[in-house]
Amino acid sequence: MRVVATAGHVDHGKSSLVEALTGTNPDRFEEERSRGLTIDLGFAHTTLPSGAGISFIDVPGHVRFLRNMLAGVGGVDACMFVVAATEGWKPQSEEHLRILELVGISHGIIALTKVDLVDDEWRQLQELELRDRLAGSFLEAAPIVPVSATTGMGLDKLRGALDDLVGSTPAAADRGRPRLWIDRVFAAKGSGTVVTGTLTGGSLSADQQVRAATYDVRIRGVQSHGTSEQSIGPGNRVALNLVGVDHTQLERGDAVIIPEQWRPTRRLDASLHVLPAVRHEVTRRGAYFAYIGSGEVPVKVRVLGTDSIQPGGNGLVRLHLARPLPLIPGDRYVLRESGRDETVGGGEVLDVAPVLPASKARPDRSIDRMIAERGWIDVDDLVAITGERREPTFGRHLVSPDWLHTTQVEVTARIEAAGELGLDVAELDDRRRWVVNLLDGVKVEAGRARRADTRDPLDDHPFVAALLAGGVAPPDPSGVDKAQLRELLRRKLIVERDGVYFHPATIEQVAAAAARLLELSPEGFTVAQLRDDLGVSRKYALPLVNELDARGVTRRRGDVRVAGPRLPGGAASEPS
Repeated sequence: MRVVATAGHVDHGKSSLVEALTGTNPDRFEEERSRGLTIDLGFAHTTLPSGAGISFIDVPGHVRFLRNMLAGVGGVDACMFVVAATEGWKPQSEEHLRILELVGISHGIIALTKVDLVDDEWRQLQELELRDRLAGSFLEAAPIVPVSATTGMGLDKLRGALDDLVGSTPAAADRGRPRLWIDRVFAAKGSGTVVTGTLTGGSLSADQQVRAATYDVRIRGVQSHGTSEQSIGPGNRVALNLVGVDHTQLERGDAVIIPEQWRPTRRLDASLHVLPAVRHEVTRRGAYFAYIGSGEVPVKVRVLGTDSIQPGGNGLVRLHLARPLPLIPGDRYVLRESGRDETVGGGEVLDVAPVLPASKARPDRSIDRMIAERGWIDVDDLVAITGERREPTFGRHLVSPDWLHTTQVEVTARIEAAGELGLDVAELDDRRRWVVNLLDGVKVEAGRARRADTRDPLDDHPFVAALLAGGVAPPDPSGVDKAQLRELLRRKLIVERDGVYFHPATIEQVAAAAARLLELSPEGFTVAQLRDDLGVSRKYALPLVNELDARGVTRRRGDVRVAGPRLPGGAASEPS
């Protein structure tokens, strides 16, 4: 199925032509039919002579309903550009053509309508004018088919041209990332909330869990042109019956997506082509609206790299959206200024998650640029913001070569500055700890990174030996480097309690002494008794017994220590 949008000036016969081709009047509202004026989007479909299916989105031609026209051209494959032979090229014809180019449509045909009301000479003049008007556009070489919806003249030739158009228009790509921009939302009797749109990017199925705008919902049913489907692929007009959201909570311009595949954004960088017909430069000043997908969203514009973009010129902009949208590089948008009520231009989304400040940003579609600006990115995040997957460099991450080189230099300098004790790798974040493992001539021991040709200064440290020799009456740490002292404690090579340092073996010896005392006196022992047993002063006895308490070897009960759960050998138990 191909989705084709009509375009052209008001009252040039777009809706009548669609009805003549499909048998369906795309004007859905009574007001539209009574006035003969398309106000909102209309939809119809038919089967062409080849058997190929085609869906039409009939868009309004009147300038007052341009926002509705813009909502209809997002996600379509091609266009049928309509010009009436009776009136020829009109201002709205020009604006519609430029909008079609801005949103990236590159295939189409031209229907020259109402030819039953003019003679052959006038019709030929109109065809010549059309060729002049379309020169340089994507419709430059497109066929012009004279037709009359009233008499049926030329309809078969138009159907043949549409068949050729369908055959030459690439099928919608299935990237496994479905997105349906909602262009209609309503409540169906007995069914609840129904949304419609043109499905792009992937397939959707009944009973699938998805997100509509900000609501997690379930698809109860799927239809395409009134036929129920279990699953449907991209490039089709689709109606979804949603469970879990009221129709009043959704609106045109919202999207249905699989949430884990997207990172909705309120800030993006994009290209901007300013239309030559605009009679002023484009700056950050102005009340702008961006037309993206099927919606209209207020935006603030920041021109990048300069202060303005001249008429007919190209530049880069940062757009700040009033609400988050699920976008991806390559999406197209149209920019209008509400104050002047004019289409300013449009362009292509380049980066949906810019990290550089606007003063430094120079965006493009390059994946390498995105990785380089971030330095480090999760592969799933890369897919979500670019639609492209790359093999990870480390774990689930991609690392920029420039970032890696800079970080290697940085970490090497920090290791050198740390001295012989080395750099505590716990001070580094995950990324830099990974970089340490890539450095030549660097080793990590006991949580410290140092040059591979240096010896660990804590190996056989003299203070450790002095504590072992001192036993229960150890020396003080005067003269010991404070950084080394902290590292000795961290490695549990020494023990500190109440400002006194001990060897771990000493604590084990004192725990054994406590067990002996409790065998003799299960009701407990005093600090004085432990002091006398060890033959030391209270200066050492009190820190030692406090260390036993902290380890659960003993417990304090008033003035005595009783057995704790970690008393060695279970030599004693607490009195009841």
